[in-house]
Amino acid sequence: MSELSASNPAERASALVRLTARLTELFDIETRHFEAREPHKAFDLQDEKMQLANIYRRETQLAASDPERLSGLDPALKASLRRNVEALDAAVARNGRVVEALKEITEGLVKAIADEAIRQKAQNAGYGPQSANASRIGSIAINQRA
Repeated sequence: MSELSASNPAERASALVRLTARLTELFDIETRHFEAREPHKAFDLQDEKMQLANIYRRETQLAASDPERLSGLDPALKASLRRNVEALDAAVARNGRVVEALKEITEGLVKAIADEAIRQKAQNAGYGPQSANASRIGSIAINQRA
């Protein structure tokens, strides 16, 4: 399914209100999982989130190219749709900030691990009894509580 099933603008707007509410909820749940440093819990949300995001993207493209798709809406329905779209935009922005922060943390951890591996390797380089093990990198313990 790539677009909403609706026979008139009011039905389409009502369906968009429901779709944006659910999509906002999914982004908020995912963001909470990321903030709790439990990104693995967000995995189960991805299929539904992507499907709804694709429908939303398609509907916004269609509405931009054909304004009649959402014309003549009751002011209350139009306001509800606008509020939901604004809430979705805010949820996506919050999610993006958290994802960017997690990316920076992950990159920092990877760099720290690589630096430690290089340090350990350099420590064993040179002459003497330990030099035979210069190609060996010591162990590094990592847990999920970074």
